[in-house]
Amino acid sequence: MSFQEFDVTVHTSPGPTCGTFNRLWLSLIGSQGETPPTSLSPDHHLLPGSMSLIQVQADGPVGQLVLVRLRLEAQTGFPDLDWHCSRVQVCRRAGGQESAEDPETQVFLCDRWLRTGDGDVELPCGKLCLLADESEEKRRQHRLRQLQRQQELIRWRLFVDGAPHCADLNSPSQLGPNLSYSFKSPATNMHYLKGFTGRAESWTSFSELETVFAFSGLQNSIAKFVKAHWKEDWYFGYQSLNGCNPLLLRQTRLLPPNLAVTPDMLRPFLPGDSTLELELQKGTIYLLDYEVLDGLPANIINGKEAYLSAPLCLLHLNQQSQLVPIAIQLQQMPGPQNPVFLPSDSTADWLLAKIWVRSADFQCHQLISHYLRTHMMAELCCVATLRQLPELHPLHQLLMPHVRTSLQINMQARASLLAAGGAFDQAVSSGLKTIHVLLPRASARITYSSLCVPDDLTDRSVDKLPHSFYAQDAQRIWDALNGFVASWVDLYYRGDDEVQSDSELQHWITDINTHSFTHNSGFPQSFSTKAEVSKFVTMLIYSSSALHAAVNFSQVDFALWMPNCPGSMLRPPPEVKGSVTEDDIVSFLPDVNSSCRIAMVLTMLAQPTIDFVPLCHYKEAIFRVDAHHRLVEEVQAKLEAISEEIAERNRKLELPYPYLCPKCIENSVAI
Repeated sequence: MSFQEFDVTVHTSPGPTCGTFNRLWLSLIGSQGETPPTSLSPDHHLLPGSMSLIQVQADGPVGQLVLVRLRLEAQTGFPDLDWHCSRVQVCRRAGGQESAEDPETQVFLCDRWLRTGDGDVELPCGKLCLLADESEEKRRQHRLRQLQRQQELIRWRLFVDGAPHCADLNSPSQLGPNLSYSFKSPATNMHYLKGFTGRAESWTSFSELETVFAFSGLQNSIAKFVKAHWKEDWYFGYQSLNGCNPLLLRQTRLLPPNLAVTPDMLRPFLPGDSTLELELQKGTIYLLDYEVLDGLPANIINGKEAYLSAPLCLLHLNQQSQLVPIAIQLQQMPGPQNPVFLPSDSTADWLLAKIWVRSADFQCHQLISHYLRTHMMAELCCVATLRQLPELHPLHQLLMPHVRTSLQINMQARASLLAAGGAFDQAVSSGLKTIHVLLPRASARITYSSLCVPDDLTDRSVDKLPHSFYAQDAQRIWDALNGFVASWVDLYYRGDDEVQSDSELQHWITDINTHSFTHNSGFPQSFSTKAEVSKFVTMLIYSSSALHAAVNFSQVDFALWMPNCPGSMLRPPPEVKGSVTEDDIVSFLPDVNSSCRIAMVLTMLAQPTIDFVPLCHYKEAIFRVDAHHRLVEEVQAKLEAISEEIAERNRKLELPYPYLCPKCIENSVAI
């Protein structure tokens, strides 16, 4: 009786640290049986970029090959190093001898790190597919085992009650090599800021602030523009469209009942023959409402009480196509000690009112637009994907390059920036006590439509505003991503019925809903159509890449001149008009050390990593497969065209908007 024989070629990835001293054991698993474990001969080494040949002989029928099982064994006297396997190729010999014709060759992709502690690791052969399309029972069981193992390793944990859950991991070492990454940023010049960290006192004057800025903002042209124009009303409105937090401004056709303005009060700031009612009907009145901050406990900074306000700010789109503020009320509850500030008030009153709005915006930007809507969304998707979608599921492969890094960066953020002794604790009005109230409150206000660019821009009526560069760029990027995702979905789902019957997909969305927003947010509770899946996946990818770029990499430009984005306010909001002079304003601003501490953190966060991966560029081998490769080429061409259009537009602008240029968007939340 002749036994089946196989030539197996093991490919080690080419990276300089991809090799290992460990011994490799390998078994082939077929539909009818499996081969005994066979090891690589001692004179073959798993060197970086190498191909190692193993001859495997079966002692019984194997049938159609389904899986390759790998196991690493540490060698006595040698370091136990992780190994990055690219793939395993198996060539079946005919009748125990090489066939005269090309023998059958199967490829088992690995494309990941393996460790001795992993035990047996099984690589499936074949293309990505849905569970219903698995013809081999052993592959179906492999998918199930993989998810069971992942659900044991990756569990959910409550970070803040009422906010989306996070991964139940205590240190980056628990992530393992496939979910961690080496964070490297270019060196940043903190030389002129770090010397102030011991100065826990107020700035003496704006002149002193300007001196520090002359050094710290030396090479930042946008920050210099901000400093030159931050007091101007048109620039205040511009920032609500194109600053680091372009997500709050919305059109209003009905004034909030708690905003104590009258038509006569606002008439001087409207076109001569118009009225407030007419402007509301025309759709030229916009609102910034920071109600989410109302009544929150503020921080203690340098032993002094900090203050939060929850302003309402009314803006008007004037005849010069500028969005300018026309009324600011610093607290939600109207009353005699909560005046409405107007452009006709004293210069000091009006400027201080705008500074209070900008400080409130800083709090909402950092914790809601940035942390909640990008970092927490990416982690939510990552954990659910690891737990509910096996590696052979096409959406697992599509999503993981966009969310894999979120676990490590979020874990580090919770251990540093958002922990005792971190930047929020030491320098921001919304300190640790605030976070535990604000995140649940903000989560309760999140809607699915607010996370989907076309719906959000339309709902807020900012899509047609002149000079709304965030809106213009966001819509184009969303369209490119949605086309890519929809085409990917089309490769694997022949009809809506296959979406409905995909149990892995339905478990995935259930897991996301169970651990995210517990109110009536409008999130899909299940998927019925391919279009629903495509929209939801596009939202996750956009939030983890483009939105993060818009709200993260912009922040140092707008906040380096601190009075434009104060992280804290050290005197309470004024209760009467005419109580402050321009010289008084500096006493409201953050202390020297907390100002510089925030500037250093934002400078660090604005640095792309050295191994930056642009949007829709992929290192994973699965994206080089024919059908996938075609889709990747198509979306990259669309994004390249968008990059060129944005660059051309920005060349004509005194103040460019570069943050959503696809070349500048990182594929995932990695900082």
